[in-house]
Amino acid sequence: MSIHKKICIIGEFGVGKTSLVARYVRSIFSDKYHTTVGVKIDKKDVTVGDEEVTLVLWDLAGESAVSALKVSLVKGAAGFILVSDGTRRETLLATTRLHQEVVGILGTVPFIVSVNKADLIADWTVTSADVEEFRATGWDVRLTSAKDGQGVEQIFSDLASRLLQAGGADSDEP
Repeated sequence: MSIHKKICIIGEFGVGKTSLVARYVRSIFSDKYHTTVGVKIDKKDVTVGDEEVTLVLWDLAGESAVSALKVSLVKGAAGFILVSDGTRRETLLATTRLHQEVVGILGTVPFIVSVNKADLIADWTVTSADVEEFRATGWDVRLTSAKDGQGVEQIFSDLASRLLQAGGADSDEP
């Protein structure tokens, strides 16, 4: 029997949350932008060590307003990925607020920060100093590209490993 772990994918509008999930689950990328309304749920079965794990990925609609995060959608998550857009520095800065909101709901659980759109690094407004500042706080910050796949598999597999190490409740969510 597989262990189920709910992971929330959280970030502001247009940072590439849905594209990261699509790259990870189906190995696809689309240039067409579709706004997520509410939540989109995907699953992926993975093997971590000798454990079979079903990652239940909750791709939450983009959040810009403080406290807009829906408690009912986040509850029960074993971990989360905070996604920002390297071409929009303000989305990285917003991860601090989003992190506080999620921790307020879940307590301390494993998470990774994805600075997405690494394929567009020439257009980035996020600097290496910005990334290092977040890493200095103890955050695990990774550069990813949903378009070319850079770092995508790794963030999900590393988070899955941490979830198993941390234990915590299994999710019965769809």
